[in-house]
Amino acid sequence: MNGAKPDQIFEDESRLQLNDDGNLRHLLTLKGLDRSLLVEILGDAENYLTPTGGLPARSNALTGRTVANLFFEPSTRTRASFDLAGKRLGADVLNLDVNTSSRKKGESILDTIYTLEAMRCDIMVVRDASAGVPAYIARHVKDHVSILNAGESDVSHPTQGLLDLLTIRRHKGSFEKLVVAIVGDIRHSRVAKSTGWGLHTLGVGELRLISPPSMAPDPDEMPFARICDDLDDGLADADVVMALRIQRERISDLEGIPGTEEYFSSFGVSHERMKLARPDAIVMHPGPMNRGIEIEGSLADSGQSVITEQVANGVAVRMAVLDRVAKSLEGH
Repeated sequence: MNGAKPDQIFEDESRLQLNDDGNLRHLLTLKGLDRSLLVEILGDAENYLTPTGGLPARSNALTGRTVANLFFEPSTRTRASFDLAGKRLGADVLNLDVNTSSRKKGESILDTIYTLEAMRCDIMVVRDASAGVPAYIARHVKDHVSILNAGESDVSHPTQGLLDLLTIRRHKGSFEKLVVAIVGDIRHSRVAKSTGWGLHTLGVGELRLISPPSMAPDPDEMPFARICDDLDDGLADADVVMALRIQRERISDLEGIPGTEEYFSSFGVSHERMKLARPDAIVMHPGPMNRGIEIEGSLADSGQSVITEQVANGVAVRMAVLDRVAKSLEGH
């Protein structure tokens, strides 16, 4: 959204997330957030989890507040999760449909934001296909408004990263001795970047990023991770395995991208391949899944899979984040 260098943009976004008291006002990226803050958010989210089959947790923490979900890119899990999270906290929730919004008619993103500000929307949840949009908005909103990044191009998806961290912590406890393997289209995955930086901040033992060379990340994007192009090597003795789909909508040149059968043969996470990981390893996927391409369908439904738990944890994480930023707005 501007001509700044990547490091300058990151530093600006990192500072932008906290108010003068050091409390979370916007959530734009996990990169740069303190370990203590991540641990606090995960602890808050735990409090919103209830046993399967029981009634969901509810609170009046956001009574009187209005949450606007601005999804300028398609979403199922994240949008539904933020919708439920806001309502379960007592907020009024407005869902803006990308297909009927005035942005489709040429209205600028800031004019859309200013219109919602005038309607007294306090928290705006933004998903956009362009990099830099959530931070750009955050720099221009009034003091009584918080911006939450619900997915930004191939750059960042902080609440997905948090729910992945929560899922791993609930199954494995501490992170220090864990080997976590993320398999798939790392280069174009905002999930891999957010989860990866969160794992690094929480002190993960080893993070392995496994992909075909054409989908490998730039080495300086996550310099703490081990990059490999051999699935068997990457899965050896792993405690956590997360599969990612191929982000075809973000790839301008498909040359060098393996076909379906070739990809599953070389990089598909299957029952057979999981024998290389530790016996108690868990299997994750941020969704949407392409069964038979990046993950074997029966494995996704097996006892090793925690994929539906990730979805449940997503609502709890988003409740925790909404509650936290709403507290930072008190007095406005």
